[in-house]
Amino acid sequence: MKFTRNARKLIAAVALTGAAIALPAVALAAPGASGSAGAAAAAARCQRGFLTSWVGIPGGDTAGSTYYQLEISNVSGQTCTLHGFPGVSAVKAGGGQLGSAASRNHDSAELTVTLKPYQTAHVLLQITDVGNFPPASCHAATAVALRVYAPNDYGSMLIPFSFRACAKRGPIYLHVSPTIAGTGIPGYSI
Repeated sequence: MKFTRNARKLIAAVALTGAAIALPAVALAAPGASGSAGAAAAAARCQRGFLTSWVGIPGGDTAGSTYYQLEISNVSGQTCTLHGFPGVSAVKAGGGQLGSAASRNHDSAELTVTLKPYQTAHVLLQITDVGNFPPASCHAATAVALRVYAPNDYGSMLIPFSFRACAKRGPIYLHVSPTIAGTGIPGYSI
């Protein structure tokens, strides 16, 4: 997944101004997570029990893909940190994984994001249209959820979310960015 220079500038601008933007539909999401080194050193790593996740709707369509904001909120009473990439995969009915897990987009730097209680960070999630892959190598299927592992954690969260996926391993149709401070804004943070 490649971002244009303008898209990277927009992502940086939204991350820097996230504290000034409120999304009333998301009651637990207080935007404006900080990246302070001092706070990061004192805060524990965010783990599954500290977090909740959801997908920002609507997604932003481009040729052959749709981009979503994968939001990760600290719902604990403690400050914690995220660093790097979440693990993300598609889930079929019955709970099994569909196809390959998400690849990591290394176009942006991996930064430590400090989340105070009830603050949110986000990840750009790209879902490639599986019609772009040969049917024999993909075996298109419908995902019913996303399985999300917070960066550097082994506990997962399920987010109900229906989309077309590849049932076979091999084609990479999911891509994630590193964790970004602040709430992602659907339609603007891509």
